[in-house]
Amino acid sequence: MNEELEAYCASEYSKLLRVIVCEPKYMEIREIINETQKEFKDENIDRVLAMEQHTNFVKSLEHEGIEVINLPPQSAYPEQVFTRDIGFTLGNTVYVAEMATDIRQGEELILKTWLEKNDVPFFNLCRNRIEGGDVIIDGKTIYIGVSDRTDKKSIKNLQTLLSEYDIIPIPFIEKFLHLDCVFNVISPTEALIFPEALTKKELALLESRYDIIEVTKEEQFTLGTNVLSIGKRKVFSLPCNKKVNHKLRERGYSVIEVDISEIIKSGGSFRCCTMPLLRTTNKKTELA
Repeated sequence: MNEELEAYCASEYSKLLRVIVCEPKYMEIREIINETQKEFKDENIDRVLAMEQHTNFVKSLEHEGIEVINLPPQSAYPEQVFTRDIGFTLGNTVYVAEMATDIRQGEELILKTWLEKNDVPFFNLCRNRIEGGDVIIDGKTIYIGVSDRTDKKSIKNLQTLLSEYDIIPIPFIEKFLHLDCVFNVISPTEALIFPEALTKKELALLESRYDIIEVTKEEQFTLGTNVLSIGKRKVFSLPCNKKVNHKLRERGYSVIEVDISEIIKSGGSFRCCTMPLLRTTNKKTELA
């Protein structure tokens, strides 16, 4: 394997070193595939503005010392900006599953082509639907949302494959797209949660494991949980999510505010727009 393009991830909050993105060159709401898109189907997406916002986001990532890899956008895939969903990195391997909706099927082939070209190890989860937005990694524990995009059978198959991990299925209200739209682990002890999306059982489980930062209904709609942690208590968050950002700063986080309000009209924010390929393995300094 090319040492310069190694892969490794073991959490959502270790220092981010390398990430995969895709510019929203062909972004538009062609088919309504989530609740957010219903709200914006008439006005649709201003591609010029979306491209400008995405460029600013990429520049901000690079300013933080993160290597940004751009997958080639293709006109057939209007949702391609949301690279998180096409795979997830666990340990030294990228796991690539099938996409659940017809309009997104094929995006995974572009990722696999890039991984093969650069000799990055990946595992092809054939006939399994586990979209990366439903996968939250915290050491040896993996939370996987049971959603319209990720099914129980595929989660069970993954548990068989990854017997050394504790995989915990997390059902949530179907109208929310992915688990990371209602739950996100940002440190070994803290998590952002929109409580109304979860059952009492799942909420109690997560509250027993994390110090919960609640997200309001209004800021859930603007994807307040969908921040991107880049390590050392730094997170990317939308400027409009003022309550979330205030709570994070009160807890000592550096909040990097970048406006990608045009992109979130299609149902995803910073976490959705990034697929981490490499995070640090140094546990002593990753949160310092």
